[in-house]
Amino acid sequence: MSAIIAPERPDTPDAIALITELEAILEPQYPRESRHGLSVERLIKEAVPFFVLRASGVAVGCGGVKLFGTDYGEIKRMYVRPQFRGRGFAKQMLNHLSDYAQARGVTLLRLETGIHQHEAIGLYERMGFYRIPPFGEYREDPLSLFYEKSLP
Repeated sequence: MSAIIAPERPDTPDAIALITELEAILEPQYPRESRHGLSVERLIKEAVPFFVLRASGVAVGCGGVKLFGTDYGEIKRMYVRPQFRGRGFAKQMLNHLSDYAQARGVTLLRLETGIHQHEAIGLYERMGFYRIPPFGEYREDPLSLFYEKSLP
């Protein structure tokens, strides 16, 4: 399946559907205070660059990267629909977000993920991310893991 990643407003029907599906997966696993995903409204208000990955025209995943100047970029709302996992789409999205940040002078990527997101944790670690303490406005949370990766 060929995949295309394109910038997209997070309030389009496909983007909303993907973010809604992600929330439906996270909600039973984590209390509200342990879910740090930005709402569609905040993604827009904070001008977070957001992308949708389509395979054969079908929206299969999404992701954003919130830039903190050139200090670092934070991966936000990264998600691939379960029926499309294992095909390299998440890796493609992560590489796309890394390239986007790097092209804007960012040399460090960070992210927060939940302890139950085993597939995501495995992907991040395979892609060179390593565990760090909480960063930015995050605080210690037994349900959260924090990662970073230097970009070339």
